[in-house]
Amino acid sequence: MVDTPTTPEPAGQVSDAVRGNWVDHLAPAATRPYLRLSRADRPIGTWLLLLPCWMALLLAMLSDGQYSWFDLWIAVGCAIGAFVMRGAGCTWNDITDRDFDAQVERTRSRPIPSGQVSAKQAAVWLVVQALIGLCVLLTFNTSAILLGVLSLVPVAVYPFAKRFTWWPQVFLGIAFNWGALLAWTAHTGSLGWPAVVLYLAGIAWTLFYDTIYAHQDTEDDALIGVKSTARLFAEKTPQWLQGFLIATVSLMALAVVLACLDRSPLSLVVALAGPWAMGWHMQWQMRKLDTEDNHLLMMLFRANRDTGFIPLLFFAAACFL
Repeated sequence: MVDTPTTPEPAGQVSDAVRGNWVDHLAPAATRPYLRLSRADRPIGTWLLLLPCWMALLLAMLSDGQYSWFDLWIAVGCAIGAFVMRGAGCTWNDITDRDFDAQVERTRSRPIPSGQVSAKQAAVWLVVQALIGLCVLLTFNTSAILLGVLSLVPVAVYPFAKRFTWWPQVFLGIAFNWGALLAWTAHTGSLGWPAVVLYLAGIAWTLFYDTIYAHQDTEDDALIGVKSTARLFAEKTPQWLQGFLIATVSLMALAVVLACLDRSPLSLVVALAGPWAMGWHMQWQMRKLDTEDNHLLMMLFRANRDTGFIPLLFFAAACFL
């Protein structure tokens, strides 16, 4: 039998990175450790940060019926901000967690514990990304700018949450869905109840997908004393996930109703189909779930990009009705 030749993995590749990603194969070698710090080789986090922004923007447009070219910039600005601020948040997380990461199989190949960059170099990269995010934020109205600055508080706290609470996923949800508040405010000029309820729906959704994600590390987390909802729920995880699913769909549906009070009945029905269809996609994840299969857990976690795109399609369609 002739052995089939295999392509060696790129030097420094992080263990849970998407295989064949552009960072490991196309980016200049000197930039790769920094792009890995930003999780550019694992884009799912950027999508999960961005999608609540776009949901809120579309609901704001549904709410007041106002559409402008500046809304296009809000959408693009949120995309740029999601990329750089997710990168900044991940860099901060890796700086604070570098000792923990060195003890966990899945994370010990990250740039700091593997020696690709120092904590000081990572801190400089953190500042660069934050400044880019600030430049985007300053193009929005004053209320949105203030919300953007305030978002730094949960971002700063999150990496420490797993050290003092079994519910660090709540802190992640608070940080990751902040864009829903910001994007709504960037469009309307002030915060509204639909955005707040959508924000709560996003937190429930984060509890759903990040509990799935956290099950990959339960054994290592138990050894080093790191807390998570995955460890807390253990064999009861499916029941808890079902509850988060119901909360996500119910709260998002309420946000749609509040945003569409002055819309046509057809527009309301189409928009409400968004959370309904999203719920079915989350239910599909529930049917596939096996908390002992790490490969499947990662696949399901990444599938939440599609979960979040589903309501966007319905919200966009409702804007034309």
